[in-house]
Amino acid sequence: MHHLDIADLHAGYAGLAVLNGVSLRIARGEIVSLIGPSGSGKSTLLRVLVGLLPPASGSVALDGEPIDYANKAALVRARRRIAIVFQQYNLFQNMDVLGNVTIAPIRVQKRSRAEVEAEAKRILAKVGLADKLRAYPDALSGGQQQRVAIARALALRPEILLLDEVTSALDPELVTEVLDSIRLLAAEGITMLIVSHEMGFVREVSHQVVFMAGGKVIEAGAPAAVFDRPAEARTAAFVGRILRH
Repeated sequence: MHHLDIADLHAGYAGLAVLNGVSLRIARGEIVSLIGPSGSGKSTLLRVLVGLLPPASGSVALDGEPIDYANKAALVRARRRIAIVFQQYNLFQNMDVLGNVTIAPIRVQKRSRAEVEAEAKRILAKVGLADKLRAYPDALSGGQQQRVAIARALALRPEILLLDEVTSALDPELVTEVLDSIRLLAAEGITMLIVSHEMGFVREVSHQVVFMAGGKVIEAGAPAAVFDRPAEARTAAFVGRILRH
């Protein structure tokens, strides 16, 4: 049984189709990177998975159990298992780092403050922010704020972590520190879907690379196959263009 099973998924905005029959099967602990041109549906797919955009048709199943996105209780259950980190950090500016990471587990998941704070400190140490617990977002670099956002998602104890272009808003010198944090998470066996233009990173951490265009999966396979021996002309053209730059 696959951890996440996406079948013939369609979705769009205001009558405009963005996903046009996406199907993917992802094993538990697998790291899948979505690549492709802007507008290909990569970020939209993540938004559908976490319930921010309702699918028009198709299905998503977690461990074989379909998610009913139209049912509020089912959506709450799904969001306990799936967390997303966006390219914009969306931190609470009036809270310090520890407060940003602990607020949802305490208020939404109703876990004890002592337990949550102890776990948050461990997670923040893991992403290199043990010395920033009482710092406020405006005192942090962009890379540090993004690592807080990753820690905040992990504090919810998700089974699946969605990362949507988490380095695209950063200055180049800050990208590495965020990617290093993701590398640590990858080593721990959490299932991840990553949208990224950092092709060297994608090749390094992914079990599977999925090339999307026009709201469809054009090709999927191991990194070496997709980057070095693409089967589809559209994949080859995209990879060749990206890797030349």
